[in-house]
Parts: sequence; C-alpha cells; structure tokens
Amino acid sequence: MSDDAWRQIRPAAARSPVEGQLRSDPGLVQRLRSEAQGAIGLAGKRATGAGAGSALKGYGSDVTRKALLLAGILPIALCCVPAYAQDLQDRPVEPPPPSETALPTDPDQIQFSADLAEYDSDGDIVTISGDVRLFREGNRLRADKVVWNRKTGQVLASGNIAVTNPEGDTAYGDQIELTDSLKDGAIDNMLVVLEQGGRLAAERGTRDANGVISVDRAAYTPCAVVDSNNCPKEPSWKITAVRVVYDPARKRMRYKGARVSLFGFATLPLPVFSHSVGAGNASGLLAPAIRYDAVNGFEVALPYYFALGPNRDVTVTPHVFTDALPMLQGEYRQLTGNGAFRVTGYATYSRRSDDFVSPTPSVSSEYAFRGYIDAAGRFQLDPNWSVSGSMRIASDRTFLRRYDISSDDRLRNNIRIERIDRNSMLSINGWAVQTLRPTESQGLQPIALPEIDYRLRFGQGLLEGGRFELQLNSLAIGRASGQDTQRAFASLRYDLRKLTAWGQEITLTAYGRGDLYNTDEIAATSQVSYRGLEGFRGRAIGAIALDMKWPLIGEAFGGVQRITPRFQVVAAPRIENFDIPNEDARSVDLEDSNLFALNRFPGYDRFEDSTRFTFGLDYALYLPGLSIEANIGQSYRLDSRPTILPDGTGMTDRLSDIVGRTVVRYKDFLTFTHRYRLDKDNIAIRRNEIDATIGSRDTFATIGYLRLNRNVDFALEDLQDREEARVGARVKVTRFWSVFGSAVIDLTNAEEDPASLADGFEPVRHRLGIEYEDDCLRLGVTWKRDYQTTGDARRGSSYLLTLALKNLGR
Repeated sequence: MSDDAWRQIRPAAARSPVEGQLRSDPGLVQRLRSEAQGAIGLAGKRATGAGAGSALKGYGSDVTRKALLLAGILPIALCCVPAYAQDLQDRPVEPPPPSETALPTDPDQIQFSADLAEYDSDGDIVTISGDVRLFREGNRLRADKVVWNRKTGQVLASGNIAVTNPEGDTAYGDQIELTDSLKDGAIDNMLVVLEQGGRLAAERGTRDANGVISVDRAAYTPCAVVDSNNCPKEPSWKITAVRVVYDPARKRMRYKGARVSLFGFATLPLPVFSHSVGAGNASGLLAPAIRYDAVNGFEVALPYYFALGPNRDVTVTPHVFTDALPMLQGEYRQLTGNGAFRVTGYATYSRRSDDFVSPTPSVSSEYAFRGYIDAAGRFQLDPNWSVSGSMRIASDRTFLRRYDISSDDRLRNNIRIERIDRNSMLSINGWAVQTLRPTESQGLQPIALPEIDYRLRFGQGLLEGGRFELQLNSLAIGRASGQDTQRAFASLRYDLRKLTAWGQEITLTAYGRGDLYNTDEIAATSQVSYRGLEGFRGRAIGAIALDMKWPLIGEAFGGVQRITPRFQVVAAPRIENFDIPNEDARSVDLEDSNLFALNRFPGYDRFEDSTRFTFGLDYALYLPGLSIEANIGQSYRLDSRPTILPDGTGMTDRLSDIVGRTVVRYKDFLTFTHRYRLDKDNIAIRRNEIDATIGSRDTFATIGYLRLNRNVDFALEDLQDREEARVGARVKVTRFWSVFGSAVIDLTNAEEDPASLADGFEPVRHRLGIEYEDDCLRLGVTWKRDYQTTGDARRGSSYLLTLALKNLGR
C-alpha cells in the first residue's frame, strides 16, 4: 500500500467507533496498514489526497502501556496539588463515564474510543482526537486529543482533560505530558476533585520515577466553593504553599512555606506542615487551643496525635502557660475485639496549697507534683458477661478547677462485672469516692468492695399472670477513719397482674426480706439516726400491696385523652429500722416517681413500715403535634405509730403532701416539665422544679429552676434546702454565625440553708461566646467566669479561642 493511501482513509461507517488493537512494537505500522486496507475494502473505493498524515475516522482501539499507558497519566493527574494562582471552581467538563463494554483482561491493554485516529509514518506519531475516552483497570480518561511520538517517547494529552480513578476522584486539566518511560512527567492547569469532597488546583506538577509528586505554588481545600445558589464563593479555609510534595506510598502531603487562609485572608503561617491524604488515622499535629485566665495566664495547648494502629492511638498535649509551669496531658485509646478503653492523664509541677481560705497560695507553699487520671473501659466477654470500669483520681482538691479540667466536687471510681440473660442478672461491683469539697474529710468517704447483687425471675406459669423475683445482695463498706458496715440480705417478691372485665388493671404484690448487718466505729458518724447499733444485727421485712389502675380512653379536643385513676394499699408491720445503720437511704423525699413505690426510701437500709392508702390521677392528652401528660397524688397513713421519716420530707404526718408532674411537648419545638410538692396544710410549694427547652436545633433556650423549701432539720446534711436557677441559650444569627451563653445562679439564702454564704442571688459560673461553623470550619471565642474561690483555684474570667479545620487529611 502506497503512502498516498495512508493520507486519507474514510470507512463507510464514519463517526461510529470501531474496536481494534494498537500495540507498541515494530509491527504497529503493518497492522495499521492492514486495518486501513480492510477499511478500504468496506468502503468499496480507495480515497486519495495530499498531505503528510493519514486519518482513520471512527476508529477505536486497545493500547498497551507504551502506546498510551494510563498508569502514567492518571497518577500525575490525580495526585497534583492546587496552585493558589489557579481556580478551585468546577471546570466545564463532565467526568468520563464508565465503559459501555467489558474492559480488557490484560492489565497492559487500554481500551479507547475516539472520533479520529491518525498515524504519521514519516514522524512515527500516533494521534487520537475527538472525544477521546480511555479505560484501564477502573481508571477513565477523557480528552480532546492524545499524541504519542514513538521516536521521542513523548505522550501528550490535551484539551478539556478529565480523569477519574477507581476511588472516584476526578482530575481536570489542559495538558498532560509524559516522558518515554511514562513513569514521570508533568501536568498543566490542574484541578482535582476528590470523591470525599476535597479539591486541589495547580499550575503545573511533576512526578518522578518513584511516584512522588512535586508541585509549586499550590492550594488545597476541602470546603465548598459554591454557595446555596450554586454561585462561586471563597472557601472558608484553604492551605496555600510555595511547594507541595505528595508521597503516594506514605499517603502524605507535605507543604513548604504554607499558610492557612480563612475566608480569603492569609492568617496562620506554617513553614513546615504535613497531613495525611485518605490514610485514615495518621500521626500529626491537631488544632491548637488558646486560652487565658488570671491564674495561669496565657495558655497554648499543642496536641500531637500518634496513630499506633487502626485500633489504637495516643494524643500527647503540652500545655504552656505564661504564669505557671508547663503541664503535660496524654490520652491513650484502644478498640479491641470485644470492647474499648481509654486512659487520660495530666501532670505538672506547681505550688500546691491546702489552705482553702486564702484566695492565693501562701509564699511558703512548696512546689509539688500535681496531676489527674481519668480512665474508662467496657468489654463484652460473651453475649451474657461484661466487664466495665472507670477511674478518676486527682492529686489534690483544687487541681481540676485551677486548670479548668472539671468542676466536679466528687470523683467516683467504679469496677463492675455483670452477667445478664433473659431471666437473671448478676452484678459484682466495687466503688470508691474521692471528695474535693474543702469541708469534707477523705477518711469519711466510703469504699464499697464488693457489692454483689443477684436477681432471678421465675414462676411465670404459676398462677396465670404472676411472677416471682428472687434477689440476693451483699455489701461491704469501709472507711479509713469512719464507720464500717457489712450487709447481706435475701428477698422474694411476687407480682400478680390481672385485667378485669371492666378494664381495671389490678396488681397484687407480696414481699419478704431477711437482713443481716454488722457495723463498728459508729461514733465516727455524727448523725445519730444514721449510726445503727454496733455489732451484728438482723432484721425481717414483710409487705403486701394491692394496686389498681382504671384507664379511661376516648376522643377529646380533636385528639385522644386518657384519664387513669389509681389507688394503692400497702401494709407493712413495724420494723426496727434504727437498729440498722443507714448508708444508702439518706436522701429521702416524696416525689411523683416514688409515690406508689412499695418502699419510698432510696436504697435498702430503710424500709417504710406503715399501712397506707395512696391515691392519684394520671392524665394524658394527645393532639397532632401536641401532647400533655400529668399526674397528681397523695397518701394517707392508716396506722398512728410514729414514723421513721424525718421532718420536711412530706411524709411525716399521716396525710402526706401533694406531689405531681406535668410534661408538655409541642412537636420538636417545646418540652416543658414541672415537678412539684404542695404542703397539705396551706398548699405552700415545698418543691418546685422546672425544666424547659424551647426552640429548634439551631436556635434554642433551656431553663432550669429548683427550689426545695422543706424546713428540714439542719443536722440532716443530705436534705438541705436550696434554690438554684440555670439558663442557657444558642441563637443562630445567620446561616453560619451563632451566639451562645449559659449561667448557673445560686438563689439560696440563710433562711433556706443556715450554712449557705449566698445572699439570695450568687452567680456560680457563666459562659458567653460567639461561634462560626460551616461544613468544614469551626471558629469560636468563649468568655467564662467562675465566681467561687477554693485555695489556688481562684474566681475570675477565662477566655478560650477554638479553631477546628474540619476534613483536613481527607
């Protein structure tokens, strides 16, 4: 076949791609000529014309690595980093769609289709143009033109390039140039849109033979670049750099001369900076925290994250202060096959004062080690057995407040082993308390080890509707310098539930229990009613109860209402309660939650020995979007023997106070809960508790109020009256900006609690801040003030700056 025949060959099926095979070997020209001759035969004529090249219109082909190796093109396209001179906006090019035909099984072959294929035999150049699409092992490329110079080994793709890898990342550019080895090359005017939402842009990037990508004048952002109206906008933050190097083997991006820009303004310089790219949990610096208070001065926390594996990590955070020695914080976390645990620790060396009266540590106070440990974990050993625990230990009583770690005044440590199946439960528990209150002695704090509780339900088939429950319990409480108590009991309870023909629900309950106690050093307990008698003591408890509910349901006010009268009779013989120490039943109070309880004392050490009649009413109204639930009730003690209940609990007299609760819910906008207790004699409010939440998810307010006006004996420290208000709110000012605040105010006065130093309006602490948050950035400033002073944890204001760059490393 003459060279003229190669200059222009037009198959009969013009513009319709035909599959063929191009291979990078010396037989390429011969095969091209054979295919051309076949095309001439189909056309039935021989086309001639002048020119140095030849054209194969409507030609498609599979190309090997040296023909147009996509493995050389795609890594460069997909791994380049954006240049800040380049546009991060979308390009007017659609990503290449998946192949409509099966891909070649040979990994060295590439399937492609195009409108026009040319071969210049003089220059030994293959040119493919016109909506070029290439496919290889899940990688897809679309371009206007691809040129392969077989003499120089140069492969060049140009014009509206879009490349998509198997992970869904798509790269856009104007030109990709590869060298003869096809392992290194360069790309121009590049934009990469990652499947996970990030995007990169670059003027030009290079890739060496090891796959390492180097880019000059680059930018990266995971933020949206268009607004809600799909109009271009500046991303919330981006990283610009003089040079960026990407190592695909380590999946890490390294920047030189980098700077973080917020809302288009360069702010934070990062001379040397790196982050992972799709590598999951990778080691590196986390966002710093900046804080100021009057005690420690300015504080900068620089957390560093160590990825020890896919299931464990360590975060080390140095805290540097201007007015105190540095503090080191560390946290270890691990996820196992059957559970998880974490351990957090703080350590520093500073002045420690045990003087809780003076607002500042004395000059004579010595420097000492100070720290705190916080740990928790849970493991599910099998479907029934589990182990859990928590530990909180502080070196002294003011460390947590001074360094603003926690405002808790008691730290509880716990370890528990549990077995739970359908009808039984076994719990082996141990706990200890560390007090941080200046007025309490640590030697009087209880250590419970062990506490064992076993429960078994059985006999469901005995007397239709009935059920037995067996409980075995033991507890050992020890104190370093206080009363020690050991307890063991066994109880059996039977409940029989029946529904009458009139719709009443009647429940019969029988309860019996036998206790054995041992206690010593009772003189260490100041409250006489809590001591009991020293030595071994036994106690028998029995009670029987009959409970009736009569729900009446019907339509009302366009909805459904339910009115449920309820009556209960409980009978229990006289019990020698004061012979037994009281460890877990001290904070007793009549509430709606325990009005119909068999024993209205919390815990097991006290049992209400009376015959009483309790009556109440439950009401519920359900309307579209609105629900109202309320209850109210009262009890009357039928016997006249003295009660063991202390004054002020609402149950001292034969006729109890009135208790109730009201809950109102309106869609997801309003939740209002009111609990109350009214004096039976003058309807004075003895307990008034309000909790309300109003608003949407973005703009809302919470209000809490509690007043206990029970006139309790001052000696009962567990039942002291108090009054407190809590308020909090967040208001979304614009789409991304919001303001928030909260406050806790002590309203207790000396009349309510003689030991209180408050004047009736004493702020405890408050917080006020402003925050910006969108899909990839959170920026906020918070002002917090604490009004209480304890030793070196002084009252005063603190300021916190928070900055979180979301999606960094995606």
